[in-house]
Amino acid sequence: MTPKKIEELRIKLYADGSEEKEMLALAEKAYIKGFTTNPTLMHKAGVTDYTAFAKKILTAIPNKPISFEVFSDDFPEMERQARLIASWGENVYAKIPIMNTKGESSAPLVEKLSNDSIKLNVTMILTSEQVQIATEALSTSTPSIISVFAGRIADVGIDPIPVMRDSKAITSTKSSIELLWASTRELFNIYEAERIGAEIITVPPSILKKLGDIGKTPEVLTLEGVKVFYEDGKEAGFTL
Repeated sequence: MTPKKIEELRIKLYADGSEEKEMLALAEKAYIKGFTTNPTLMHKAGVTDYTAFAKKILTAIPNKPISFEVFSDDFPEMERQARLIASWGENVYAKIPIMNTKGESSAPLVEKLSNDSIKLNVTMILTSEQVQIATEALSTSTPSIISVFAGRIADVGIDPIPVMRDSKAITSTKSSIELLWASTRELFNIYEAERIGAEIITVPPSILKKLGDIGKTPEVLTLEGVKVFYEDGKEAGFTL
């Protein structure tokens, strides 16, 4: 069965990354509905001035949702950062981790901010229990996102699909919440996320580059692969 084209899918594709040039290019694509960032991606991209980078991106991309994450481990400072981030634009979601590095729950802060109409992306969630905690804390009147890191779950040998299905059942109790499939590892994850009913999936540029392969048959992929092996062997000058 031929997979659906990206344009035919219900799920929204968010680009995951902090490379300015890449983000601006992807913003021009109709199938990219939003963006997610985090301190790790920003650090890898060489960002040194968090506020200046964020405001430059928001000026260039004012009409698509963008999540910027707090980077404090202290809840009062986390609150200050979240409120500041949220003030940057109507399309901004402040990302709050489900706990800090001491294992303390951020649920009270999530509840406070959400009740104050701050759009949140509650992140680094890996269990159904964490999804339940976040869902209960979030307001029914403020748009929010719950990011479940399906890829990280799979990385330790656990099937993420049951967790994602449970997560969808939980988040569906509040229409203000969108479920996001995070830490995408392969193109097929887009179709898996679609099937379980997630509203959003974040996809890194390395996987977005594979979108053009959708619809190719296994036979075509075999031939392409054989050609690559052949050309690489020839270029290497191997002999036996």
